[in-house]
This record gives sequence, structure tokens and C-alpha cells, in this order.
Amino acid sequence: MESSSNKEQVVDVQSVVEAISTDDDDAPLYQVESLCMRCGENGVTRLLLTLIPHFRKILLSAFECPHCGERNNEVQFAGEIQPRGCCYRLEVSSGDQKVLNRQVIKSESATIKIPELDFEIPPEAQRGSLSTVEGILARAADELEALQEERKKVDPQTAEAIDRFLLKLKACATGDSSFTFILDDPAGNSFIENPFAPSSDPSLTIKFYERTPEQQASLGYLVEPIQLGESGNRPPSEVTGSVSEQKREPHGSVGAVAGHRAIAQSNNAEIADAIFRYSSPEEVMTFPSSCGACASRCETRMFVTKIPYFQEVIVMASTCDACGYRNSELKPGGPIPEKGKRITLHVKNINDLSRDVIKSDTASVKVPELELELASGTLGGVVTTVEGLITKISESLERVHGFTFGDSLDEHKKNKWQDFKARLTKLLNVEEPWTLILDDGLANSFIAPATDDIKDDHQLLFEEYGRSWEQNEELGLNDIDTSSADAAYNLTDTTLNQKTEE
Repeated sequence: MESSSNKEQVVDVQSVVEAISTDDDDAPLYQVESLCMRCGENGVTRLLLTLIPHFRKILLSAFECPHCGERNNEVQFAGEIQPRGCCYRLEVSSGDQKVLNRQVIKSESATIKIPELDFEIPPEAQRGSLSTVEGILARAADELEALQEERKKVDPQTAEAIDRFLLKLKACATGDSSFTFILDDPAGNSFIENPFAPSSDPSLTIKFYERTPEQQASLGYLVEPIQLGESGNRPPSEVTGSVSEQKREPHGSVGAVAGHRAIAQSNNAEIADAIFRYSSPEEVMTFPSSCGACASRCETRMFVTKIPYFQEVIVMASTCDACGYRNSELKPGGPIPEKGKRITLHVKNINDLSRDVIKSDTASVKVPELELELASGTLGGVVTTVEGLITKISESLERVHGFTFGDSLDEHKKNKWQDFKARLTKLLNVEEPWTLILDDGLANSFIAPATDDIKDDHQLLFEEYGRSWEQNEELGLNDIDTSSADAAYNLTDTTLNQKTEE
């Protein structure tokens, strides 16, 4: 009884915050007296900080009111906000109960959408939770159904429409209808289970993306008003004026202000346009920025270099002295290539593991011998070696699929993961030949040859291919309209020619 009382002690909120902020893995269970929002009396909230193996620290909270019986629970992430947002898209077929039983981690910043029903669960509706696809839909249906009796008395038409919608939502929750389950989290802390991991899942698509300034602001980051756009503060005459009346800045304007603004906005095109022109090759530049993990001020170093047999690239690296977070990223220079590129490397000896690798954020990675395939954007843009890339893939898989490694993992899946890690170790030891494939729709990836002349390296194969309409759509190329820029350039050329003739 004495140990139990030590484990569950009623303390104040400040003591709990200080306790869970430490790195102690054996954190005790705390109880905090808190207000019940139903009856107005005081209830008890139990708090437990726990670490999901190979995943992240989470804070479990459970509230219970002894007066009215109100109970609820919540999951909050006690760790860092990820550098990039994530979007999971799960295709659920009718009658497939296994898909409905997949585990889902939804953070407090995540939004859930079902396009077929035009239905959206905003972040504030269902806060952080650990559930299943079926559980999330059932909870949404219960919350919509809670006040139906009152609605029928006040607004019968709305109540009838909600009843019809509930039939469709419950049909999805029970597997009678097929639908698409989209989980979008700007913080990058949400997750949908992949039972086929580490192999790809035909029903699940994962995309990682750079956050918009609005999303940065919603997560608590400091965002300058200019990043959020000032169109809402302008007079109507300025917003609705014709294109010719609006003031235009010169295309590709350069200068320190433009460079700082481009980096602050993480606008790749503006960075390349505003800074690339006045930076000589191999010149390292330093710019102030914010840490993607703790939001403290840090420095970003950047330089432009030409890689033989490849192209001109912009290398960016950030280091945070406050939390130790380090990040490096590669940005392509020059125009968008007309064709994509597929690079195939046949790894036969230990020296091949030391080859330099440039993987852009639009490149997918395949290792046929492992039946492993990573979608574009999974690791972002990295500059590493073949060995480093495989190690990063292993770490990423453990981080993303980490909570499936716990005690709840059945024997079959556990053996599957152990077999995968054993095969991965064989690859890194080059006990047998294997193949690494980088497929980049924008041709911004590269594997260094082992010979002076790339044509003499018979283990390395470069293939160019025409992009499909779907690839162009995913890369945003189908919507690019350069007519205004082309007209401006043509007008400039015409003016220069006329002045020359004069």
C-alpha cells in the first residue's frame, strides 16, 4: 500500500510539469485535481509519461469525476515537432475488416478527412488519441448522435440530414462501404499502421511535406506577418485592381532582404533565384534561421557547388546549439529537367558502400532483394553514402513503425521484423550482391561512379524516361503557368533589340 501511495500521489500541476520534463524513463503515475466540465465539481486527472519503443515519448492523461461519473482520456506528444508534416491516405475496401482494425495515432494537430462523405474531423474535435480506423469513425458517429433528440425539436430538417449522414458514416465504420481515410498532420506526429512493413502497403500512401506559414503559426512557431500574406489588410482597391495597376517587382530580384525572406519562407524557387545569382561557387554563406525541433535561433550554412557528371546544387546545413538538432538538405539548381531519371547500382563489394549518394526529396528508393520500397519524400533530401542511406532507411522504419515493435506484436510479425533486420545486416556486410534503385521524377538524384569515367563503371546504370501525367500532377508541373514570365521576358528582349537598333 505504501508503494501504491507513492506511485499515485495528488500533486500540483507545476510539480507534474517539472517531473515529466526530465529524461527519467521510469516516470511515476501522477494525479492532479482538476475541474469537471460536466458537473462543475472537482475530479482527478491521472498523468503518465511513457516512451513507446523506437517511436516517441507520449503523455497519457485520464480524467474521472466521482460525482457525475464523467470520464475521458487523451494522448499528447511530449517530444519534438517533426521537421516536416505528414499525410497518410488509406484506401478502405468494403468488407475488409482487417483494414478497419489498423492502429491509428492521431496527434492533437491532425485532421481526418473522408472525401467520399465530404466529412472532416478538425484537430479540436478529437484530440490526441490512440485508436483504430473503426474506433475513430465510431467515436465521430457517437458525438454527432449525442444531441440528435434536441436537434429534432429545434431544427427537424438538420436533424434528418444528420440522420442520413450517420447511416453513411456507420456503414463506413462497419465496413459495408468503401471509403478513403486521410490523416493529415502538420506536426508529423501521427501514424497509421502498415501490417506489411517494411514492405510497401498497396492500400496506404504516405507523403511528407513542408509546412505552410499558416501551419507553422498554428503549431506555435513565430511567423512574420509578411509570411502569412498581407492581402487581407490591404484596401479593396489594391486587392481587386487589374494586373496592370498592381506594382510588380522585377522578376528574379536579388539582394540580402530577398535572400533572408526566401530562406525564412523555405521557398526553394526564391532561394535559388534570389541567392544563387550573387553567390560564387564554393562560397559558404551563413543566414539566421529557426530550429525545426525547439524553435530556437540557429544558423543555416549554404553554398552552391557543381558535382561532376551531375549538375549544380545548393547544399544547406543547420545546427542548433540549444538542443543539438542537426539537419542537412540538398536543393537542385537550374531548370526542371524534361525527363525523369532512374539510377540502378549493383552493390558487389564493400567499397560500393562508400559511394556518395545524393537523394532529393522527390526520389523514391527501392531494394528488390528486401522487397523494400520507400515513396518519394520519405527521407527528404539527403547527401550521404550508400551505407548511410541504408542506415537512415532502417532508422526511419523503426521510427515510423516503432510502436508495432512492443509487447503487443504477435509472433509472426516479430519474426518478420527480425528476419528483415537480419537481411539488412547482410546487405551492409555485402555477404551477397544486392541492388539499389533511385527513381527521381525530377532527375535531381545521383550516385557517384567508382571510375574516373562514368562510362567505365558497369555496376552503375542511368536511365532517362518520360514522366507520366500522374507524376507531373504529383510534382505540381501540370498547373505551372509561365505565360506571364514568358511575356515579360519577350517584352524585355524586344525592348533591348529596339534600343540596340537605335
